[in-house]
Amino acid sequence: MTKRSYRLGDIASELGAELRGNPDAEIGGLATLQAAAPGEIAFLANPSYARYLADTRASAVIVSPSVADQCTANALLLDNPYLGYARLSHWFDPAPVPQPGVHDSAVVDPSAEVSESASIGPQAVVEAGAVIGNNVVVGAGCIIGARCNIGERSVLRPRVTLAHDIVLGKRCHILSGAVIGSDGFGFANEKGTWHRIAQLGRVVLGDDVEVGANTTIDRGALDDTLIGNGVKLDNLIQIAHNVSIGDHSAMAAMVGIAGSTHIGSHCVFGGASGVAGHLTIADQVHLTGMTLVTGDIREAGVYSSGTSADSNRQWRKNAVRFRQLDAMARRLKELEKKIEG
Repeated sequence: MTKRSYRLGDIASELGAELRGNPDAEIGGLATLQAAAPGEIAFLANPSYARYLADTRASAVIVSPSVADQCTANALLLDNPYLGYARLSHWFDPAPVPQPGVHDSAVVDPSAEVSESASIGPQAVVEAGAVIGNNVVVGAGCIIGARCNIGERSVLRPRVTLAHDIVLGKRCHILSGAVIGSDGFGFANEKGTWHRIAQLGRVVLGDDVEVGANTTIDRGALDDTLIGNGVKLDNLIQIAHNVSIGDHSAMAAMVGIAGSTHIGSHCVFGGASGVAGHLTIADQVHLTGMTLVTGDIREAGVYSSGTSADSNRQWRKNAVRFRQLDAMARRLKELEKKIEG
């Protein structure tokens, strides 16, 4: 792999950063403040790492203007250094660049429409009526179901499965093992016996959606499951049938959303949080890790539930007290009545 380097002045121009230092410095990689070597660029987003600024060996550091005076290396000044790092990271990404074309071992139905600029990897399957847009990458072993439509510049990493009639917008990024369009958990009970309900809806993803490894998004029972523009889903997330998620919401690993729940835009759900079914969550709701939501949330804000870890002995004492809360509340209410009387 040929390693590329860039002029610091060109990097500053591309990021829209103010440059303090030598514009001709050559930058050939990214690293942390602690590990950076000459020829590499680092960044400072968390103030707690500011102590490493003085001793870093990086040739340049992306910093906010408030700490620029503490930087002894060349500095790129940005109000959001982390965003600058995010944009610059793509310049040094060593991932192989797929070439356009269909691999000899791929199976593509004759009725599928595949752009000449798309890349279809080894042993991928593209079923009847599917449409693969410009510059789409379908990794090795992916399955693209019948009549799927994948928007331009979307990337499916190896072993992604799209069931039939799934719609992906532009520039979506789906990581390995994700399953989009699996059947929703729908069964009718008759005298203790469960009968499967056919899932007739689709899954529709907007533009710039990211879906993490081994995340599943179920198709709708009747209406579609809808994932808005810019939504980011981490690994190991379960999105049930007929859920809708508003634009630019983000969910950390192991979140679970039960069926027919509507999530607003710009929401952030911490890891392992869960939302019961048939609920409505307002815009800009932040759930801290492992929060369980069992009722509607109608106002923006930060919400939490559960208790933090404690010694087992103390936890068992608290668990006993928790079971006594209802009786204690009743006694307190009776005392209040006597006092008022």
